[in-house]
Amino acid sequence: MASSHFTASVSERPVAQVEADLEPSTAHGADLRFHGVVRDSEEGRPLTGIEYSHYEAMALKELLRIGEAMGREHPGHLALVHHVVGHVPAGVASILIRVQTTHSAEAFEICREYLRRIKASVPIWKRPVFAEGTVEAGAS
Repeated sequence: MASSHFTASVSERPVAQVEADLEPSTAHGADLRFHGVVRDSEEGRPLTGIEYSHYEAMALKELLRIGEAMGREHPGHLALVHHVVGHVPAGVASILIRVQTTHSAEAFEICREYLRRIKASVPIWKRPVFAEGTVEAGAS
């Protein structure tokens, strides 16, 4: 799903395969890439990974709404957001936020705001898979 400055996707496709979907821009001096990587522990318990699930139509609709709002609030930037669903092993990225802006400070600010809004409103849920083989129900 895309607009003129924003592309969003949610799928089992790994972050590494999506990262190049936003071409380098000669108009933007900053090209910031944030990878949210699955940790190897949660609350002191070892994890093997996280199971991500989502409500596909609503997740994409909300990501596009966020992208449109960010475009109005921060004109001139380009952004790509991709969230992986399914099992993501510890040490592997589950989310990519790539932002291109004229200046680096702005790129950091915009990236941080994308992440905040995504975590607050996009219907993507996570269930930790602990090393002992149990899955924690209802975590988000």
